[in-house]
Amino acid sequence: MAQSDGSSYFRRCSLFWIVTVTLSMGYYTWAVFWPQHLPYDTLGPFGAFTKYLVEEYHSFMYKGWWLAWAIHVCEALVALKVCSDKGIDSPSTRLLWFVQTFFFGFASLGLLFKYKAGGHAKRH
Repeated sequence: MAQSDGSSYFRRCSLFWIVTVTLSMGYYTWAVFWPQHLPYDTLGPFGAFTKYLVEEYHSFMYKGWWLAWAIHVCEALVALKVCSDKGIDSPSTRLLWFVQTFFFGFASLGLLFKYKAGGHAKRH
């Protein structure tokens, strides 16, 4: 986990957030790029709602998909800055924070924000 000086502090996101973000972004990607292959009828009200969005707002969803990834890139860059501010200077650890934050967004960045340099992150 963390060395005593904190220069290599890293904490993995919870499995809940890994699964939630992966499934959400995967479903969103499917709806934007391959909507004709979604099993709308088997998804109940959620499928009907998705079909409505795809049929009525596909252009908006497409732009929103790119915006979501742009936000993740910005969050990942913020993670690098926060690493610097908190004395996390191990290149491999900084890369871990960057990649994790790129994929899981604020679920990762929140862990980094909670980290107290020279101590341990607050646990809730």
